Amino acid sequence: VSVVREREKGTLEALIVSPIRRWELLLGKIIPNLVVAYGQMTMTLLVAHYVFDVPIRGSLSLLYVLAAAFMLGTLGIGIFLSAVSRTVPQAMQLTFLTFLPSIYLSGLLFPIEGMPTVAQYLSATIPLTYFLRIVRGIVLKGAGFSYLWPSLLPLLVFGVIIFSLAVLKFRKTLD
Repeated sequence: VSVVREREKGTLEALIVSPIRRWELLLGKIIPNLVVAYGQMTMTLLVAHYVFDVPIRGSLSLLYVLAAAFMLGTLGIGIFLSAVSRTVPQAMQLTFLTFLPSIYLSGLLFPIEGMPTVAQYLSATIPLTYFLRIVRGIVLKGAGFSYLWPSLLPLLVFGVIIFSLAVLKFRKTLD
């Protein structure tokens, strides 16, 4: 939403003529959100462990490292949606259009195995599906990297693709 807000305020042009590259500008938009996301993750883990007595069996440092791939992808989606949107309300609507299916189809609320076949295929395209496998693997099973890398790979591929698309779309909307 921040890119749309900059466009609406008329400050985006000033950022564009600055000596930084466009991908650096987008990265600058992502980094503060990354800090917030890590803060939210930390609070969630603290509440889960100390309030709900959820045991954390695996490596938290591994979880934080692997979470970066998920966050890159989800924040990349945000930048992409911001680049294709003309107004803040439009960006918010597109965000909800991507957010809600992610919640329902990722396996967070319902087991993927119990979903119709089409929904199972769709769930394989959602980054949250793979991140939930990582979180459950580390927190509940104490799994290590050798068990988790098959879930990390799609997150990395998705993150690189969506961030690249966001940079390209950002260029096209400005040129």
